[in-house]
Amino acid sequence: MKKNIVIVTRNLPPLVGGMERLNWHIADELSQNNQITIISHSAAEPLAPTNTTFYLAPLNPLPLFLVISFLRTLWCCLTQPVDTLFAGSGLTAPIVVILAKIFRKKSIVYIHGLDIGTNNKLYKLCWIPFIRQADQVITNSSPTHQLCIQKNISKEKISIIHPGVSYPPKPKNEKIIQNLREKYNLNDKKVLISVGRLTERKGMNEFIEQCLSKVVTARPNTVLIIIGDTPNQSLNKNLQSKEMILTTAKKHNLMNNIIFTGNIQDDDILASFYYLADLHVFPVKHIPHDPEGFGMVAIEAAAHGTPTVAFATGGIVDAVKQDYSGLLIAPNSYDLLTHTILDALRTQIISADNCQQYAAQFSWQSLNKKLEQTMK
Repeated sequence: MKKNIVIVTRNLPPLVGGMERLNWHIADELSQNNQITIISHSAAEPLAPTNTTFYLAPLNPLPLFLVISFLRTLWCCLTQPVDTLFAGSGLTAPIVVILAKIFRKKSIVYIHGLDIGTNNKLYKLCWIPFIRQADQVITNSSPTHQLCIQKNISKEKISIIHPGVSYPPKPKNEKIIQNLREKYNLNDKKVLISVGRLTERKGMNEFIEQCLSKVVTARPNTVLIIIGDTPNQSLNKNLQSKEMILTTAKKHNLMNNIIFTGNIQDDDILASFYYLADLHVFPVKHIPHDPEGFGMVAIEAAAHGTPTVAFATGGIVDAVKQDYSGLLIAPNSYDLLTHTILDALRTQIISADNCQQYAAQFSWQSLNKKLEQTMK
């Protein structure tokens, strides 16, 4: 049965990150069988899924975004036959829960790791109680599910729906791949890639300091390609800058072994980087109050046949299947991470076929089926 669903979220493209891609796909997938209204920041409207209605709120300042989003959602409840209010993260949970109770609608909140693991006192005092009051709570991984239980959210209302990936991936474009090899001088190089925002949790500066320097000493033809940038609009202010990382690289004489591409919006180019890489490195630090919710980039890498080497922290344990789609290392064990990377560069420990088979179960179509179940 077709439902009228209002999605309230600050996390949508062109903001960059896994939460943004996930919320876009949630709206897109649900719009195939439902009437979807999105309430989000104004820059997101031109990129919104085509079969949706959009209401604007200013991205900044944050309090104004929340107030305007509340009023927009209230207007929807007054003027539309709304069935479900859906919060794309914990940030908009109070809006969804309050109005769902007033208008006797169903409230669903999608929880990412930082939504529930943060140690921000104001958030814990004012936001967590509303998340507890939601009719349903969807978590992005089993560790996030466990964090919700620890915060006294009823186990009966929690489910796990992992973020998805475009599968099958874009086919290999050998011309683009060769152009990238020529442009960045990657012929006869061992290529590591890192894809994602430059935050403290992602641990890129520490990886270069404690791991890459040793990898390059053992294999001087190794190159690390960093795809991503510092997220200027992120609410998480624990960031790492390109300048900080380059200072560390210079200290270890690694300037010729690191390439920054910045954010890549062209899917063909991003896919080609995944295809040409030998390994995807994911050295996320274990920070209890700032957990990695899932690790969608590990699934994206696997979809292109590229294995991931990562620390086993947060939701990464759901995103990487040990010895099948990648290799998991005890958190913050940089010496072991170094040895594992060198072993994986020496011999093909993980097959591309296994990586792609694992990624297939995380397709957006699979996400759609699970979301539809929660809407019943």
